[in-house]
Amino acid sequence: MSHIASLESWREAPPLLGPPVSPFLLPAGSRPRQMPRCNHRFPITNSSSAPRKASGKMNILAPVRRDRVLAELPQCLRKEAALHVRKDFHPRVTCACQEHRTGTVGFKISKVIVVGDLSVGKTCLINRFCKDTFDKNYKATIGVDFEMERFEVLGIPFSLQLWDTAGQERFKCIASTYYRGAQAIIIVFNLNDVASLEHTKQWLSDALKENDPSSVLLFLVGSKKDLSTPAQYALMEKDALKVAQEIKAEYWAVSSLTGENVREFFFRVAALTFEANVLAELEKTGARRIGDVVRINSDDSNLYLTASKKKASCCP
Repeated sequence: MSHIASLESWREAPPLLGPPVSPFLLPAGSRPRQMPRCNHRFPITNSSSAPRKASGKMNILAPVRRDRVLAELPQCLRKEAALHVRKDFHPRVTCACQEHRTGTVGFKISKVIVVGDLSVGKTCLINRFCKDTFDKNYKATIGVDFEMERFEVLGIPFSLQLWDTAGQERFKCIASTYYRGAQAIIIVFNLNDVASLEHTKQWLSDALKENDPSSVLLFLVGSKKDLSTPAQYALMEKDALKVAQEIKAEYWAVSSLTGENVREFFFRVAALTFEANVLAELEKTGARRIGDVVRINSDDSNLYLTASKKKASCCP
């Protein structure tokens, strides 16, 4: 009964203003101090200082910017050196997107590597598109760096991971370890430097050592177009088109300073990479459509053949 009485008195006692303190932790003769109650309340926020949603779910992927939405296929720069000259996406890709049969394409991250000689403008090209900035102070890339870009192609989210690799010879071994798994290779050269164009084949050879040539999209990009006169550019473009046709790459000429063709080029890369991913998903599933239910019509007795062979008896 004494235990029940003490329990009832504890229930009727008013709550302490501060946290309960065990008397066994206090010295003899001392009394616990009461802490003043704090009336301030702080909202619970996530790492981005934005309130969480009521559902408690966290969005893992970043939202797609309005200027990263592609509703149609961006056109090539020159038909003489293009991966294909269709005006629209492949009919199978358009149909699959309309019926939401793109499989896991919307959840994958496609890897794009950017290679080329030192100071041809690889970093400036990526920064111009991703950050819309141009830094006149040259800083050589050490090892590798990358930027993530989110797109929406035909209503399907799509992510590109742009890997900026070093052009210095001493970092070549480090950068080459990141070549593997690329779905697109961008080879950059300087439109005002013939030697950088000649070196593009070697850069491509190094990149293809870590990738399957039949499943990689190739782009040959001439940078610093703003520094070329029309006559100089015309001569350089002839040689560049010839190289692009030899290596089966799509040719582009851009200027990171003025932004000429930069946005159009990366939109083209995103669109063609997306198209290749969807076609690969459709090819992988074969006759079965993505999203269909697979049913196995077979007798239970034929699913597993577990009957073991009878051993021959030694005696008749």
